[in-house]
Amino acid sequence: MRKVLFTLIVFNIAAAFAQLRTADRYFKEFAYKKTADMYLDINKKGDNSYLVLSRLADSYYFNSEFEKAVPWYKKLMKNYAKEATASHIFRYAQSLRSTGDIEESDLWLLKIEDVQRDDSRPRALVKNSDYFSEYSSTNDAFVNVHNISSNTKYSDFGGFIYDDLFYFASTKPVIAEDKLKKKDLYKWNDQPYLNIYKTYLVKSTSKILEVENPMKLNSISTKYHESNVIITKDGRTMFFTRDNYNGGSLKGDRKNISHLKIYKAKREGNEWTDIKELPFNSDDYSIGHPALSPDEKTLYFVSDMPYGYGETDIYKVKIYEEDVYGKPVNLGREINTEGREMFPFVGSDETLYFSSDGHLGLGALDVFESKLYNDEYTKPVNLEKPVNSSRDDFGFAINKERTNGFFSSNRKGGKGDDDIYSFTINICKEDITGVVTDLKSGTPISGALVRLIDKDGEPLSKQVTKADGKYSFKNIDCKKDFTVSAEKDDYRSDQKKAATLNIDKKIITANLALESLIVNKDGQESQIVIHPIYFDFDLYNIRQDSKYELENIISVMKNNPDMVIRIESHTDSRGSKSYNRNLSTNRANATKDYLISRGILPSRIDSAVGYGEDQLLNNCNDANQDKCSEAEHQRNRRSYFYIVRGGKNVTSSNQ
Repeated sequence: MRKVLFTLIVFNIAAAFAQLRTADRYFKEFAYKKTADMYLDINKKGDNSYLVLSRLADSYYFNSEFEKAVPWYKKLMKNYAKEATASHIFRYAQSLRSTGDIEESDLWLLKIEDVQRDDSRPRALVKNSDYFSEYSSTNDAFVNVHNISSNTKYSDFGGFIYDDLFYFASTKPVIAEDKLKKKDLYKWNDQPYLNIYKTYLVKSTSKILEVENPMKLNSISTKYHESNVIITKDGRTMFFTRDNYNGGSLKGDRKNISHLKIYKAKREGNEWTDIKELPFNSDDYSIGHPALSPDEKTLYFVSDMPYGYGETDIYKVKIYEEDVYGKPVNLGREINTEGREMFPFVGSDETLYFSSDGHLGLGALDVFESKLYNDEYTKPVNLEKPVNSSRDDFGFAINKERTNGFFSSNRKGGKGDDDIYSFTINICKEDITGVVTDLKSGTPISGALVRLIDKDGEPLSKQVTKADGKYSFKNIDCKKDFTVSAEKDDYRSDQKKAATLNIDKKIITANLALESLIVNKDGQESQIVIHPIYFDFDLYNIRQDSKYELENIISVMKNNPDMVIRIESHTDSRGSKSYNRNLSTNRANATKDYLISRGILPSRIDSAVGYGEDQLLNNCNDANQDKCSEAEHQRNRRSYFYIVRGGKNVTSSNQ
């Protein structure tokens, strides 16, 4: 009895380990829907290991099923508080945020510091240990970086491009330095108050963008701060930031602290008049740094209003009509952190650029970009050098043609406190396109889910193919490595590597072919066709490679809950016919038992039949046994899966 029990225990452990290896293989193939089911099943059988809990949670996370991910991350953190990696803590926090549990999310984000003490940004995703060297590499998109001639020893920063004009702010004194009095200086840095200037753009023969003849905008200037201008396309409306002052004296809150506000002005001739503050301003907190969407129906701004995520957050507000605005909406945790998010700018392609010290970067404030995808902003991307440095980098702005722009920095080697730098954009965006087809017929497949995945296994974007089977991921960064994967119910998934080059507008083609798992040959029984289920000589246990294939059977049956199948198993010719018949029956039953162990109801398996050596696929019969190789004999040790009834795709013809 002890030997029997020991054998059963060893068998169960081996089976669980084999199933785990199968799940791990699918996980590495980005089949997160499948692995979520597999790891859940493994967990139900008693495996609460770090690997199973983390990958179960990750499977839900990468499929954006955050509500399902949360309890598994929670269990992971409870069971492995000391062993938990920074990555899993962050994903738990991201999932909590996505489900609305902001306070708990913030607590877990802070715990990242306990795991990786040398990381200065514990509330950001700690996934790439080489982030510093990665961001230190030069971004080829930004060239001809130039410290412009209008910079002074004071703080000069921008800005906004309008046709051939550039608007920026500067603390350079408007009177002689020797006449400056203490009341003329801002207490924060003992520099004069900011004023707004406009200057003409000049492009040299060396493609360096320069400016000339800066002029102060006297019509909106006060004795306090004005900065951060943006102008509507028709040139008639300006939004800008100003201290809480509109004549008279500064106005403060209950603690006598004066905050920033956004003001609006109308152009009449060469003057800006009818200056008034926006209705959602407050005396109790700051609102500033305005930016407009390309359609000018949304105004973005920065605020430290209550209930934000950090020190300053980026918000947006709808512009319904003249002087009619919606309610300010926080851009959310994907953009905002517990640190500072500042200086938003929205490009003509709707890309959001902003500065942050909460996301991982090279130093203090770094410039990031975020794409608009399905009305949501994607994970911010660090623009790297030369835009970013070890100091503050901010005030990023580009022209509507996306050919050149400006940013500001207090990096070493500048002329003053903050300097403005111009740059030229070396545009290099490529498309990854292709067609998803049926492997055998070559016909396009509609409804296939196609994912674009980065080199770290992070899904970046996804599409569902239409009738023509085509997909297209546009404007992908050059010189990057990706994987494109495609999947659809009742098909074997496919994936391909796709590396963008360094050729602007180059189209990278990655066609994908899915093999149908359900085949209906004319005049024959429908069958679930997978790669052969092989058995070792004289054995009927399910091999590891066979379990991997059997998961496709399980997927098809779960996708078709009314389907009933019949299992047929076969042997090679070695051994007696009666022995082989019994061996094949054991193999059929072992296959049936595996399917049942994975959640398939016994009633959905009509029969499991062994045919022994009666239906050999080659000439390896009794007379030719010694002439056949092991591979030829193995070909006869297989199982088939016939559809007895049910299944939505049984009537289709795929061969």
